[in-house]
Amino acid sequence: MTGDFGSPAQLMIAALLIPWGAAVLIPLFHRHRNIREFVTLIAASGQAFVVWSLYREVMNTPDLLRNGELDIAVWQVAPMLELAFKVEPLGLMFGLVASSLWIVNSIYSIGYMRANQEPRQTQFYMWFAVAIGATMGLAFSKNLFSLFVFYEALTLSTYPLVTHKGSSDAMKAGRVYIGLLIGTSMVLFLPAIIITGYYAGALDFVAGGILGERLSGPALGLLLALFIFGVGKAALMPFHFWLPAAMVAPTPVSALLHAVAVVKAGVFTVVKIIVYVFGIDTLREAGSADWLLWASGFTVLAASVVALRQDNLKKRLAYSTVSQLSYVILAAAILTPISVIGAVMHIAGHAVSKITLFFAAGAIYTAAHKTKVSELNGIGWKMPWTMGAFAIGALAMIGLPPTAIFISKWFMLSGSFASEQWLPVGVIILSTMLNAGYFLPIVLRAFFYSPEGVTQGAGSVSQDHGEAPWPMVLALCLTALMTIVLFFYPVVPLTLARMMIAG
Repeated sequence: MTGDFGSPAQLMIAALLIPWGAAVLIPLFHRHRNIREFVTLIAASGQAFVVWSLYREVMNTPDLLRNGELDIAVWQVAPMLELAFKVEPLGLMFGLVASSLWIVNSIYSIGYMRANQEPRQTQFYMWFAVAIGATMGLAFSKNLFSLFVFYEALTLSTYPLVTHKGSSDAMKAGRVYIGLLIGTSMVLFLPAIIITGYYAGALDFVAGGILGERLSGPALGLLLALFIFGVGKAALMPFHFWLPAAMVAPTPVSALLHAVAVVKAGVFTVVKIIVYVFGIDTLREAGSADWLLWASGFTVLAASVVALRQDNLKKRLAYSTVSQLSYVILAAAILTPISVIGAVMHIAGHAVSKITLFFAAGAIYTAAHKTKVSELNGIGWKMPWTMGAFAIGALAMIGLPPTAIFISKWFMLSGSFASEQWLPVGVIILSTMLNAGYFLPIVLRAFFYSPEGVTQGAGSVSQDHGEAPWPMVLALCLTALMTIVLFFYPVVPLTLARMMIAG
């Protein structure tokens, strides 16, 4: 089948190459910031258009996912080690999320980087494009080897963004970031891939899994643990502390880390491994993932408790991300088709909701120079658009309708009830209350407390500021709108999740 803008295979290749092309072009215009940022916006828009066109082709012709047309081999490095790409439903969903949010993040970044007079802006846009390129390579990886290559490429390409400010704090955070993520992937993730290749005789992702009965008992559970903890980007405790440390980076980088690419790459990889390497039926029958319910449930609750104690707004959001990521792992570990659909839905819902919150935090810093929750008294009256969007994102994190995460939690609970697993039910209910405990006070301070503050010494809102620059406000309003739209029209992630389960 040939679409209006190229064959599906050509669309796939374009989706893989556009970000890398942008990374080459952006430095050429480092003396002309308007052209440089125009290139960024055109590349991001083109990327989103191509991936959405690919989605349209897949929906019109579902057999594309099975007939090999969206299967591209690039380089046979060694037996079983092939750099190759293939579109499958989960990867396509991740590609849609990353490419769509690249546009709004680029709009936001233009306002943020200029207003705060950030240094090395050309370098920022270039490495951001490289990170998106690595993300697309990871999303469309055909096998574990290709996924590992782009997983590492994503880590390396985001290191310059984490250390963008060049301060001692930024460099320290960068060392934690690169040390933990590279360390876990080399010490745990890579050996897990080698063991899988040895027992399965292949590394390709296959519906239903590739291990089958080749591994069982404690050995199967140990291999799963190597994968889960080896994917440090999923931020499962105790390998989570790189994420709060990285909050020293500029807000657009925080948005990249938490919503667009990095942590989403982590939980995407976990879900992909559970579904396409182990198989949910294999894990359920073996009982090898029972421990994962406890580990992920503990992370959900513990990170929420830590978030309650954070006065720094970005750190509160960071620990919220640690908690929310483990919802995805918890849902996948329930090992029912409906709960795995909930995991996929949560990836999409959390992306648009959390990026809204970080955008709002950056807008507050830019316009009011406030970084602490205790400083936000009455700020909603000075920044109604920003704090209105923040309120929507906060309601989403709690899981209330009409926001996207309500739907993903509904699927998680449905899977728990269907399989009579009560631990996830308790975790979700308790964590929802904790989420309300650390998000609602921010909204209440913004709109219902007087600017003078409720205690002596508390921060108050300056009377001479308004909203942040309009590109920032536009971007955060768009993502807040997406959070609501996904509640009423969840058809895209829901359809792709169901296609993934159906094989």
